[in-house]
Parts: sequence; C-alpha cells; structure tokens
Amino acid sequence: MRLGRTSRLAVAAALAAGLLSAFQAPAAADPAVAHYSSQVKNDGADVYYPAGATGRLPVALLMQGAKVHRQYYSDYAEAIAAYGFIVVVPNHKRLVFFDSDYYPSQKMPAEAVEWMDAEDVRAGSPLNGKIDTDKLVLLGHSFGGAAALGVADGSCGIPFCTTLGYTRPSEVKAAALFGTNNKLPVFGTFASMNNGIPVQLLQGTVDGAALPADAETSYTKLQNGPKQIVRIAGVNHYGITDVQSPPGAEAETSTQTVTQAQSIETTARWAALFLKAQLGDAAAAQYVYVTGDAADPGVTVTSQTS
Repeated sequence: MRLGRTSRLAVAAALAAGLLSAFQAPAAADPAVAHYSSQVKNDGADVYYPAGATGRLPVALLMQGAKVHRQYYSDYAEAIAAYGFIVVVPNHKRLVFFDSDYYPSQKMPAEAVEWMDAEDVRAGSPLNGKIDTDKLVLLGHSFGGAAALGVADGSCGIPFCTTLGYTRPSEVKAAALFGTNNKLPVFGTFASMNNGIPVQLLQGTVDGAALPADAETSYTKLQNGPKQIVRIAGVNHYGITDVQSPPGAEAETSTQTVTQAQSIETTARWAALFLKAQLGDAAAAQYVYVTGDAADPGVTVTSQTS
C-alpha cells in the first residue's frame, strides 16, 4: 500500500521523534536541589543534594580551580546534584610557593571519605542514612583537576601532594575534570599517567588558560581506560563557574561564545552521566559512549572504554 504525502510525513515525523528520544540524555534524577553548609576536615564546604532523593547516594567531591572561592561553583554543583549526586565543594586554602590561597591537594579525597562516614551517621544531618559511603567520584577544575589527575595516577607530585608517597582511597571510583591537563609548568612536558580509575577530560574549545592542545596531549598520556575527552564548543576556562573570571582568580583572556548557563548545562550533563556510567548506570553509559556525541551539536567526543 502506498502512503499519501500527509501519511508519509506523519510516519517520518514519528520515526524522527523516536530517533530523537533514543538519543536524548537520561533526565536529571531530581531537578530540585537542596543545599547546606558543612565542614570537611579544616575546610568550610557547601553541600548540594537532590531534595527528594530516596536511598543512598554517591558523593562527588568538587576540587576547585586555583584561587576560585567555592561560592562560584553553586550553579555547576546544583546541576550535577540533580543527576543524583551529593556534591561537596570545600574551600581548601593552603600555602603553595609562598602564596596562601585556594589550592586543592591530593589529600582532599581521603578527607572527603572521613566526612562521608561521619555525616552519614550524624544526628541532625540532612543526609543521615543517605550517603553511599563506598562511592566517591571527583569533579575538578584547572588546578583542582590536575590534583585529581594525581589521585587517579596514585602518585605524589609537588605542588598537589607534599608527602613521600600517595595511596588513592579505594572509595574513589572515577573523575570528570574540566579545563585540566598534566603539562609540567616549568619543563613544558607531559608525563604518562597510569590512571587507576576512569578519567574524563572536559575541554572548552576557546579556553585561553588551559589550552585545548594541552588537553589533547594529556588525553593521549592516560594509559588506562576507560577514558574520554569531551570538547565543548565556544567554552573558555571559566565555563563552569557562576561568573566569568571570578574575583581573586586569574583572569581569562579568551571570550566565551556561548552563555554561562549553556556551558554549565552541557558540561554538567556530560560530567554527571560519565560518572554515573562508571558507577554502573547503563542508560548513562549508552549516552556518553554511543548516542550523545551525535545528539549534542555542541560537543565532539573521543572515548576509550577499556
């Protein structure tokens, strides 16, 4: 039977709708996000979590960029939390090369694990009995992302680690790092990394501080899978902060060509779904490894799944 033009258009529209549905990212678990203040070891911290979530949730530790106050990650943290994570954003202030400011270190994941264990049983905690204390994932920005790469590698290097050795906590399962590379600042070389956990690099194509070419080289230096690099069109170094060039941080020289809301949404979606995929979410894995690249015109993606 031949279909008339109207019928053919209806069938085509139905097929297109079905194809689009297949490509769509899994929705945020709970778009309503609550927030409270806490303390992780000696660091004041902001905690974001899905307000209506039931059961136990994994924790995502956000390791800030150099000199960026934690308050400027509120939109990004909320966006990640909506996908079903407890997002913890500490202000980690310490001395680095005679400068006392916000500089993440590799000891932060171990301190976050201590916080998880204590907060899950603390009377009066909004998260009492809701924390999956066996699952910690890492979010990183710039300097904080570089520190997280050291965690992934299980190695100790100044200025991210100041002890004689380093052991990654077993609770750390994966990392999604924005504006991050492992280029050595003095020598300009890139070290090979034996990443013991899955690592995703999220890189703005107009980043003027952490250059896109350096992220590409760093991706090749990750020796183990799974790994992924997500190139986000029109986004610069501060694409995940609430404002461009947050006060106190180094200024960005490259202009972002998409809105801040767009860059935060895109980056948070890819980071959250990559992390969920590593924790066993099949729908998230389908998106980040199979359908997402074609469905999202704002990114290009390269992955290694093993």
